[in-house]
Amino acid sequence: MLLAEKLANWTHKLKYSDLTREAVHESKRRFIDSLGTALGAYGSKPATIARATALALPFSKNSAAIAGTEARTTPDMAAFCNGAHIRYLDYNDTYLSKEPAHPSDNIAATLAVAQAANRPGRDLILATVIAYEIQCRLCDAASLRAHGFDHVTYGAFSATLGAGKLWGLKPEQLVHAQGLAGVCNIATRQTRTGQISMWKACAFSNAARNAVFAANLARQGFTGPHEIFEGPRGVFKMLTKCGFDVALGNKRDGYMINKTYIKFWPAEYHAQSSIDAALQIRREFMKDRYTWKDIRKLEMESFEAAVSIIGSEPEKWRPTSRETADHSMGYMTVAALIDGDVTRETFSPAKFTSRKYLDLLDNTTIVEADDLNAGYPDGIPNRLKVRMADGKVYEKTVKYPRGHAGNPMSDDEVEHKFRTLAEGVIPTKLQNKLLDQMWSLDKMKDVRKLWSFKVAGKVKAKH
Repeated sequence: MLLAEKLANWTHKLKYSDLTREAVHESKRRFIDSLGTALGAYGSKPATIARATALALPFSKNSAAIAGTEARTTPDMAAFCNGAHIRYLDYNDTYLSKEPAHPSDNIAATLAVAQAANRPGRDLILATVIAYEIQCRLCDAASLRAHGFDHVTYGAFSATLGAGKLWGLKPEQLVHAQGLAGVCNIATRQTRTGQISMWKACAFSNAARNAVFAANLARQGFTGPHEIFEGPRGVFKMLTKCGFDVALGNKRDGYMINKTYIKFWPAEYHAQSSIDAALQIRREFMKDRYTWKDIRKLEMESFEAAVSIIGSEPEKWRPTSRETADHSMGYMTVAALIDGDVTRETFSPAKFTSRKYLDLLDNTTIVEADDLNAGYPDGIPNRLKVRMADGKVYEKTVKYPRGHAGNPMSDDEVEHKFRTLAEGVIPTKLQNKLLDQMWSLDKMKDVRKLWSFKVAGKVKAKH
């Protein structure tokens, strides 16, 4: 059996009754978290451009909501627009394995198709769990990054299968949909290399848009390239340089959505434990009556993925964009030591170009450590040594930062994060209504108005 056939058959057969209570509950948390990150990004330039692009299209009968508006657009453009909002702050969820990913990026696609197809909340939950499962299992199977390709390439398959489930595609159609999505959505890793641009926010939303488009074509009988994984110019030969199979979830063993992580800080995930360690060290040296001005040197030890992705390039040591700053482990750790937190304001140009931060960054090093490599991807172990001017040394290692599957956030913390991001964008009364909707998603008969609400007035961009 071809891999695309295996994924198609599993997707087609899976029913809502096959899901675990934990997977259903976690999916609700991810809708809350994703809408929060979308609202937090509402005033940003990429989100504003994405909304304007979506709003320029004519209204269609089988349409989907543009989050934060009462307008609607085609499901593929809704997936692009809402996906750009969800992703911009680099604050949505994460999964780390041979290939890293942000699986809640799939939500923009599943929500758009559920609305266009007039599906109930349970079907939306099921499709979302399917998309999470497939993207994470592909990430477990083989690295794309090692060969110069981007993780959103796997997202084209996961979002397509989630969309196809909602449109009721048969297994053969799901195979064709994977071929249509996979053959023309091969993304290069340049998205996340060097000085990083606004496209980082849209790389997966573009894959989601094309996934919805591919599923819609297959729904109408359009055929796609055969053997998208195994073929002589398929994924195995061209992108991963190896063949692989994947295991898939079930009610007994659970689903991958419960092994993914919600972000506690708005920062690239490999740095979450470094930020956590920095904040713990800061509390210790403040207790000893030191300040950050007493720091002489910061020594960081980490694992290959973190060093390679957010610590090795010269641009990460002199960021000139918000997107590069939130992919600079050195800068984010320095900011945590100096400010006592990492927030959206951490990524304002006034901060990441300030000598206050750059001077300490110039006295910061990052190297790989064998024991930390061994601890990844089960955790994201980072070790910090902070050397003070008088010779005092503070050291801390963190493997499971808050929000990791090994140290998960509570429901109250997820709600608090949502409200913090929604503050100044929508009123408390609307926040309460949206939270009630998402906690009751499994009981909703009609999701067409989910995330359909009007943001009043102009929202000031927050970094």
